[in-house]
Amino acid sequence: MKIPSRATVTVIAGMWLAIGLTSSAYAQTEKGRAVTRASGTFEVMLTPQGSDDKAEGATLGRMSIDKEFRGDLEGTSKGEMLTAATDVKDSAGYVAIERVAGSLSGRKGSFALQHSGTMTRGTPQLTITVVPDSGSGELAGLSGRMTIQIADGKHSYELEYTLPRAASPR
Repeated sequence: MKIPSRATVTVIAGMWLAIGLTSSAYAQTEKGRAVTRASGTFEVMLTPQGSDDKAEGATLGRMSIDKEFRGDLEGTSKGEMLTAATDVKDSAGYVAIERVAGSLSGRKGSFALQHSGTMTRGTPQLTITVVPDSGSGELAGLSGRMTIQIADGKHSYELEYTLPRAASPR
């Protein structure tokens, strides 16, 4: 049996970033609030942590995530990713959590993103969701989903989100 190497696990995890697929079935309104779209670019650095856990059936890996967002979302994120690479070509899975801090369309705060991805013999499925009630500061109450894409080596994102109406000044 061929055990995937650390490099293979890293490549597989990066495949989801490159493919950037996610569920597009996000409603245009959520609980009566209009969905807003934010877009821009980001840079990502994945750093393998520790050694891979090699076993029959799947090789487990762990990576740290560091991102810098530009555009409607200005800020940075830090997170952790767990991967499972199989001995079947192009089949793998990953989960990740990252905490984003900065400003979203001018509103400052932080929130968490949850990733869940599978690759079945080259067919990807990826969902990135704002963790419910993870928003802080002016981003309290944030909900939404993110998609990512890579074109010509450049990473981009689109975040479809809702936020409670900002309090009007008196």
